[in-house]
Amino acid sequence: MEIKKMLDESSQYVMETYKRFPVVFSKGREMRLWSVDGKEYLDFLAGIAVNVLGHCHPKIVVAIQKQAQRLIHVSNFYHNDVQIKLARLLIKHSFADRVFFCNSGAEANEAAIKLSRKYAKAHHGEHCVNIITALNSFHGRTLATITATGQPKFQKGFEPLVPGFKYVPFNDFEAIEDAVDKNTCAVMIELIQGEGGVIVASEDYLKKLRALCTEKGVLLIFDEVQTGMGRTGTLFAYEHYKIEPDIITLAKGLGGGVPIGACMARDDVAKAFEYGSHASTFGGNPLSCAAAVATLETLLEDSIMLTECKRLGDHLQNSLLNLKDKFPNIIMDVRGRGLLLGMELTRECSQVVQACFERGILINCTAGNTLRFCPPLIVKEEDINKLIDVLNEVLARLS
Repeated sequence: MEIKKMLDESSQYVMETYKRFPVVFSKGREMRLWSVDGKEYLDFLAGIAVNVLGHCHPKIVVAIQKQAQRLIHVSNFYHNDVQIKLARLLIKHSFADRVFFCNSGAEANEAAIKLSRKYAKAHHGEHCVNIITALNSFHGRTLATITATGQPKFQKGFEPLVPGFKYVPFNDFEAIEDAVDKNTCAVMIELIQGEGGVIVASEDYLKKLRALCTEKGVLLIFDEVQTGMGRTGTLFAYEHYKIEPDIITLAKGLGGGVPIGACMARDDVAKAFEYGSHASTFGGNPLSCAAAVATLETLLEDSIMLTECKRLGDHLQNSLLNLKDKFPNIIMDVRGRGLLLGMELTRECSQVVQACFERGILINCTAGNTLRFCPPLIVKEEDINKLIDVLNEVLARLS
């Protein structure tokens, strides 16, 4: 089928909730994707930080194949061995004691919101329901998680929103300190605001926030849907700060491309969920758990990958900073950590994304004027150099 007919059928049959580029992909391998008409693309978006091991990593492919031949699904009325294995691995390598499995980051955050309210009501009273989040945050697309998201553009048209959320400026400790009161049950934040423009939480802010939450008996939730699974050079981004949350949420990179999410918590917090408190039909599905086990074991067995993430992240960041020196009228800032980096422009960046797409490079634009780079952790130096060459050409045409 020719590509135009495919695009026409997509427009006819699929709800138009996404503004898509005119390309249909049919094959992926490592850092590269190929469209049905044979054009090759270098993927610096990785399914928005999902494909941490690249496309069709052999260990994930084999794990899925073997699992599909053995057991694909049973309901959560029963245990399955691979779900137990994944839970044990996640707990062993994190602060948490218990995990709830679901299918996405939004579901993971929804679980965290419900868990924190259930815990707070049981320990501090029925009034204790408010959750504080940051302006410019992004926590998902369900009704509760768009309410948690501190960006009105995602909430518009879906009112009335879920009550009980307060928003404060990110990286502003005094603002949170003023907002916390006897009705506050939790603070939920990202360690790097991805959708908000790749803004990194400062160490001083997080350490003060941890101390405040402990003092006030408020739960601290880290949304690591995007920053988890090695993306910043450690398995979880909170490790950089040497502090621990009470609840953490994961998704994107967890299954290496297969949908799965997780909400993890300390044991005393997790116990607020009783039988029937929460559920997800496909959560902890054996097939998705097998993919997640393969992803996690690969990251843990090959610690070189996390080391390389730091080295290559530095290389990409330094290369982008060189472009900033060369194009000071276009580039305002370069920031981020590991292989989650942003380059803020003095203008809307959709034109740069489009020009890169036409040259076979996939990146995206966040917060209107910030280019986001989140390639697979298997990215090579020569891939980064090719990206920089293309950006150099595109920016030169704009300057």
